[in-house]
Amino acid sequence: MTVLRSSLDPTSQEFAAAQESMLTKLAEVAAEHAKAIAGGGAKYAERHHKRGKLLARERIELLIDEDSPFLELCTLAAWGSDFPVGANVVTGIGVVEGVECMIVANDPTSRGGASNPWSIKKSFRVNQIVRENRLPVITLVESGGADLPTQKEVFIPGGQAFRDLTQASAAGIPTVALVFGNSTAGGAYIPGMSDHVVMIKEQSKVFLGGPPLVKMATGEESDDESLGGAEMHARTSGLADYLALDEYDAIRIGRTIIKRLNWTKKGPASRPDVIEPLYEEEELLGIVPPDLKVPFDPREVIARIVDGSDFDEFKAMYGSSLVTGWAELHGYPIGILANARGVLFSAEAQKATQFIQLANRSNTPLLFLHNTTGYMVGKEYEQGGIIKHGAMMVNAVSNSTVPHLSLLIGASYGAGHYGMCGRAYDPRFLFSWPSAKSAVMGPAQLAGVISLVMRGSAEARGEPFDEDADKGMRAMVEAQIEAESLPMFLSGRLFDDGIIDPRDTRTVLGLCLSAIATAPIEGTDSFGVFRM
Repeated sequence: MTVLRSSLDPTSQEFAAAQESMLTKLAEVAAEHAKAIAGGGAKYAERHHKRGKLLARERIELLIDEDSPFLELCTLAAWGSDFPVGANVVTGIGVVEGVECMIVANDPTSRGGASNPWSIKKSFRVNQIVRENRLPVITLVESGGADLPTQKEVFIPGGQAFRDLTQASAAGIPTVALVFGNSTAGGAYIPGMSDHVVMIKEQSKVFLGGPPLVKMATGEESDDESLGGAEMHARTSGLADYLALDEYDAIRIGRTIIKRLNWTKKGPASRPDVIEPLYEEEELLGIVPPDLKVPFDPREVIARIVDGSDFDEFKAMYGSSLVTGWAELHGYPIGILANARGVLFSAEAQKATQFIQLANRSNTPLLFLHNTTGYMVGKEYEQGGIIKHGAMMVNAVSNSTVPHLSLLIGASYGAGHYGMCGRAYDPRFLFSWPSAKSAVMGPAQLAGVISLVMRGSAEARGEPFDEDADKGMRAMVEAQIEAESLPMFLSGRLFDDGIIDPRDTRTVLGLCLSAIATAPIEGTDSFGVFRM
């Protein structure tokens, strides 16, 4: 039998402690999500409604199919910065007329939907997802363009967003712009470079420069309507393809555009008869210990996310610190690599390399479940070839062409983060649990390394070593690295695509696998030179 058997005891003290810790972290994340959802706050939301306009998330809700999910991405972008959480834009994948689309909605309640440096970085990530997964794009436009006080960080790199949009069109990926209000300066190029454009009568305004700028630049007197009104663009300039009566009509037209695309997926279809896991998703809250130094069995996670808890383990008795095997998730085939005891040895690296090659031969997407402190160090392991074996695994991850999904559930430190397909290795999607941590190494280890280097330096100079100063330095460094390794810090810098509730893991991964299947899934047999 290949069905996983769980040894998790939901009545144990260990489970209760892990669950309590996870729920506390989830509450912290929820509080930050609430800031993103609030946008500019109740005052500006009310003002927006009084103007007869819908909020960004209300527009999205009406746009997507009834009772269908919306997978919001990069919700905490800009967290910990001087800019609003969410970066003034809502992004995610939703189903419109049966078609999975990337939806991008400016939030006009937050600084008029202006683009700040984090908005730009968020758009780059969104466009990468669009390109790799062949997802049609629907932009709900209402933006004053660049956040002018930060133009030095927005203007030059920001041009990439327009390049990405036109390259998507050139690749045959449909781009649709629904203009709900002002679309000024750089914002005007979004409809200007989209395949399909909908504007709203007496509401949409699209111009490179508004009346004050035109007056300053040319001396010409003009008004909003004649300069960039929806009816002018529908009748005179030709920029508007459709003229909507109101926001609801614009959304209806947008849905009709998607309906008429004749869009088909290029990847495999899921198995129709999906079997739910045998174990409760609620139990995912109590698997990861509060102290990440305490090991846990990733099979307990796998058993609660894969179809029927059915998992064909590969090389079960070899390289046991890394669990590898085959399963299905929401009817889609998938290969899984999961860290079992943190450290990666030579055997684990070689096992992973072979497994990744096999997944490419069978065109099977890969899921990486992170809980690693990195590759093993020490004289015995260096002499045994840990560098070349670790490099072999990184080589395989780097050159694999099947889609990769990464989920940080525990630690993700050092080169182990790379070997397990961290952000720099372009997984199609990367999410974190609130329990995750990622850094070059653990806080105590990093502080200890610095301490040893400073101690050695003092000895080399023949100077006494200040033990009290060393204690203070270690405490300061540990606190800094601890703060910088937490998921909200990483998510704020777009090093993941979102922090998810463990109970939502199966749903989120299923939505990702479905989106991935919009593009062809093709493996490779071409890798870099493996050092043996």
